[in-house]
Amino acid sequence: MNKLTVYILLLMTMLVTSAANAEQNGSGTSYDEKAALSLSQAAIGQTVGNYTFLDGNGNQLTLESLRGKPVIISLIYTSCYHICPTVTTNLAKVVDIARDALGNESFSVLSIGFDTPVDTPDRMRVFAAQRNIDIGNWHFVSADAKTMQDLTNDVGFSYFSTPKGFDHMIQATVLDGEGRVYRQVYGMAPEPPALVEPLKEVLWGKQVAATPIEGMLNNIRLFCTVYDPTTGMYRFDYSIFISFFIGLLALGGTAWFIVRAWRKSTPAGPQT
Repeated sequence: MNKLTVYILLLMTMLVTSAANAEQNGSGTSYDEKAALSLSQAAIGQTVGNYTFLDGNGNQLTLESLRGKPVIISLIYTSCYHICPTVTTNLAKVVDIARDALGNESFSVLSIGFDTPVDTPDRMRVFAAQRNIDIGNWHFVSADAKTMQDLTNDVGFSYFSTPKGFDHMIQATVLDGEGRVYRQVYGMAPEPPALVEPLKEVLWGKQVAATPIEGMLNNIRLFCTVYDPTTGMYRFDYSIFISFFIGLLALGGTAWFIVRAWRKSTPAGPQT
């Protein structure tokens, strides 16, 4: 076998291996942002399967164990040197704001490594540590290739391998308490309301209250917990609550005045 034949065989092997890796990693000829967005939006309303992951300590974590409360899913890859670290750091800021507004136990966060051969539990743990993220109910997890393929289909996430890494949607997926895709949030640095408002709706506006009183309280919290752009935080706006009751009092006063005037204008009945 001459050198030319060896070179050709080696080149063919490299091409086949590259194509196989591209297919495994979900790559295509090019990244179509419009198609990726359409796929992402089409996932809204879909139920995400009960997948099993490994956290940074190698312990299993299932989506079923997180049911009952909203879950934020952020898909990243650990060898990304800029986009994914920035997205995760910005997400941490919004998560802190959301926890202050909604409570520490009100929702969970999953950062999932989609580059399955590389994003091992140890790599995910180091990635979180490098971002100084140590927030309760935030899990940095890994999955096998089949799980990742099914999960990305469920949440409408697309990614394509490139010579420098991956092109992919920058999205945070909000699941409701039953594991359905409720909202997609896009961008490297979304404003807090983009993420907190759908969480509010799932927690207070869309879930069935156990009692009428609980439903009334949920509605009050939904409408009175508002974002203050001057501070970048959420607060309970008592003025809305007070204005509501003042309006009720004014309406009641007006009704009382009308009834009283009507009684005065009504002729008295015959007297005997």
